[in-house]
Amino acid sequence: MQGKGQSLLVVGSVNMDLVMQLDRAPQGGETLLGRRYSYVPGGKGANQAVAAARLGMDVTFAGKVGTDAHGPVLRESLEVEGIATPYLLSDAGEQTGFAAIFVESDGQNRIVVFPGANMAIREADVSKAFHGTYKAVMINLEIPQEIVLEVCRLARERSLPIILDAGPVRDLDFSLLHGLEIISPNETETRAITGIECRGVDDAVEAAQKLVRIAPSRFAVIKLGQRGALLYDAEQDYAKYLKGYPAEAVDSTAAGDAFTAAMTAHYLRYGDLPQAVAYANAAGALAVTRLGAQPSLPMAREVQAFIRERGLEIPGV
Repeated sequence: MQGKGQSLLVVGSVNMDLVMQLDRAPQGGETLLGRRYSYVPGGKGANQAVAAARLGMDVTFAGKVGTDAHGPVLRESLEVEGIATPYLLSDAGEQTGFAAIFVESDGQNRIVVFPGANMAIREADVSKAFHGTYKAVMINLEIPQEIVLEVCRLARERSLPIILDAGPVRDLDFSLLHGLEIISPNETETRAITGIECRGVDDAVEAAQKLVRIAPSRFAVIKLGQRGALLYDAEQDYAKYLKGYPAEAVDSTAAGDAFTAAMTAHYLRYGDLPQAVAYANAAGALAVTRLGAQPSLPMAREVQAFIRERGLEIPGV
């Protein structure tokens, strides 16, 4: 594979998002007038693939769409970003994944996802994707549990690092996910997996320690929103809190995807995970300042400018 940088396989979801801007979400039985709506490519897998590509990675995407009008649009949106899509398959019996997103005036969002074709991915589909040569594999939980397990198995066979964005919340036996390099849930997902609410750094450290016992992983990186992130190294029994960067929130959709992709890209290049998390905090902060999932994902030069403006020192920036 020739191209811009380290090669990454992303196996995950791809959706068409209907983004609706409104002052607040309606209560039961209430009708409100919104301000604007738009259709935007999304899905955690596709978001992470686009984010990684914009940060200089060579990305191959594996997933599934329907044969409705949204499928070709989503395929083209990935290809425009330079992402290889030979393993993005079409299923005539399924609708393309779809998400309805309410974005309130303070930037908070409420999301309903219709998985559609994302849940029709089969083991034979993903096994073909592993014919390529990669440096790492990134995966999320918007696809069937058996596919998550199969991707982990195939990656282990090839000694490929696995980065798991542990969202959305799923009823999953995380103990079966052997060989994870990094597991990275947000606060809500962390509480669902560990039962611990990350009210402060000490809580986050306790949650991270429990997380790597539940889901065997070398590292846990808990995304704490605007507060930053907590990194835990299970081998060294070492925790580090990395403070977030203030940003004027417009829409938090895909901020976590920007974070995970940026962390992965920087870690694969330089091998320093604390520095990678600091870099990811910058990418996530930039993402919340823009509306929509993939339109909000920053380019490498934008992350670099953001970091330099704040006088930060991160290798490669």
